[in-house]
Amino acid sequence: MPIKRYDPTSPGRRFMSVSSFEEVTKDRPEKRLTKALPKRAGRNASGKITVRHRGGGHRRRWRVIDFKRDKAGVPGVVAAIEYDPNRSARIALVHYADGDKRYILAPDGVGPGAPIRAGEGSEIRSGHSMPIARIPLGTTIHNIEVQLGRGGQLVRSAGVGAQLLAKDGPLAQIKMPSGEVRRIDIRCSATIGQIGNSDHANQNWGKAGKSRWRGFRPSVRGMTMNPFDHPHGGGEGRSGAGGHPQTPWGKPALGHRTRHNKATDKMIVRRRKK
Repeated sequence: MPIKRYDPTSPGRRFMSVSSFEEVTKDRPEKRLTKALPKRAGRNASGKITVRHRGGGHRRRWRVIDFKRDKAGVPGVVAAIEYDPNRSARIALVHYADGDKRYILAPDGVGPGAPIRAGEGSEIRSGHSMPIARIPLGTTIHNIEVQLGRGGQLVRSAGVGAQLLAKDGPLAQIKMPSGEVRRIDIRCSATIGQIGNSDHANQNWGKAGKSRWRGFRPSVRGMTMNPFDHPHGGGEGRSGAGGHPQTPWGKPALGHRTRHNKATDKMIVRRRKK
């Protein structure tokens, strides 16, 4: 997927680059596979802001993606590749032999007409889903289940892929795109191949307005605030934070580890950061 650049006809266009969308073959989504997506603007169910600097942005409809890939033994064919405004990866519309239609994450190199299968009897081919126990070592995989039957939760962004390193009894060792190596039950399913749209990370939005279209509002540095508003605020002229970086509520920030999950600590073989 090439990146398209513009002539500098305005300051916002000077460094802007966008996807060429050459792989996208269908403009309108499958209506039955979409749902309304109300805006939350960073608020939780209680109405409190839990994620700052969110709001506005273009209206979207949610595409229902088949992360479970539970159509075992039913052959399917990719009918179209579509754009999904809710994720960085492209999605593929699959028509199954029993008449069902579903969206899946579009792997790299998979286009209209490509066969799609799921289940233990599937061949080792990009886009096919099967239990990790059936996948050869060294294979690139994505859409990996963490808990059996829950559906793929890991490695779902554009251009990423994990690598199956080893199988040790009931567990397999998988190297994540971050470099972390973790154990996962070999009964969990995964999809063969790397996710497409690998040039997504090379795009340059070029102007602040493009962030606003996506629902990202401006953020103000704490150093420019008053001491009443932020621990970094105050001082004469441009002054530093005056201590360790903190959030507006005094919690440590910028590199402070916040992971506290004892249930999955034992599954991590090597962390992404030493």
